[in-house]
Amino acid sequence: MAGTEFQKQVWHTLKTIPYGQSISYLDLAKKLGQDSAVRAVANANAANALSIIIPCHRIIGSNGKLVGYAGGLQAKQGLLTLEQTQKN
Repeated sequence: MAGTEFQKQVWHTLKTIPYGQSISYLDLAKKLGQDSAVRAVANANAANALSIIIPCHRIIGSNGKLVGYAGGLQAKQGLLTLEQTQKN
């Protein structure tokens, strides 16, 4: 995975989000200890080249709405729905 150290930190943190759960970009920034880096976190999330292995689809807007997914919001909703129905 080629990326900056910051991007790699974001991608590593994405992998800690449990299957079937979602968090906001702000929550992700807070997990990184960088509350004011929401835009940078979103950009790193968008740069994720392994989107199925590193679950960037689990990140939603602070208002709970689906935002920003390279595969399209319909695909993002499908993945989230699949995880919700398959989780234990």
